[in-house]
Amino acid sequence: MRNIKLIIEYDGTNYQGWQVQPGGPTIQGVLEERLSRLTGERIRLAGSGRTDSGVHALGQVAHFKTQSRMDIRTIQRALNSLLPPDIVIQEVEEVDEGFHARKHSKSKVYEYRILNRNLRSVFHRGYVWHVPQRLNLTEMKKATQSLIGEHDFSAFRTVGSPTRTAIRRVIRAEWKRGRDGLIRFEIEASGFLKQMVRSIVGTLVEIGKGKRKAADLRKILNSKDRREAGPTAPAQGLFLKEVKY
Repeated sequence: MRNIKLIIEYDGTNYQGWQVQPGGPTIQGVLEERLSRLTGERIRLAGSGRTDSGVHALGQVAHFKTQSRMDIRTIQRALNSLLPPDIVIQEVEEVDEGFHARKHSKSKVYEYRILNRNLRSVFHRGYVWHVPQRLNLTEMKKATQSLIGEHDFSAFRTVGSPTRTAIRRVIRAEWKRGRDGLIRFEIEASGFLKQMVRSIVGTLVEIGKGKRKAADLRKILNSKDRREAGPTAPAQGLFLKEVKY
């Protein structure tokens, strides 16, 4: 039995997230169906973690077990030929039998994109949150420093989330302003709660608009109360950028 690792890029616009579920197509479901067709086996794919409906990935990681003797290049080429244009296998690697995409990950990196200008964009519309009001990036950067380190992130997770603990360690978090009003927020942590990044971004945007002060982020974090934080930013601006092992 071989263990095959995939690095996957996908546009999440037309999917109900990563995990197989009733009610619509999912990234995992499409990949499992195509892999089963390719190998002639019943394939079960294990991902590094879930992404929500509408969220994208530049570097999702998953693995599957197979008895197929196809070489790595053939698997990549054949699988990409079977996949829809919004899912691409960037890398295929045969790994140790014990490798697990979720259990062995050390950290994940997410990127959130904001288009901060008066006019919306035809070409960016499915991949950014359009915020026409001018944002004070200096204050947003100042507030972001409160996220660094190990904290209870209950204030920034979906109410009713089944996760046993809300404690996560944020390794880094930074903002970068690019051309044409595009702002990128990149955050790396040991793990993330459901909608954690989007809740953080929604709160930081309120700080950027002047609705809250930079010091408020620490108070919100300490409150452990989702009602104290800002709105959840839209899904289409979020990308799973990298999983580190």
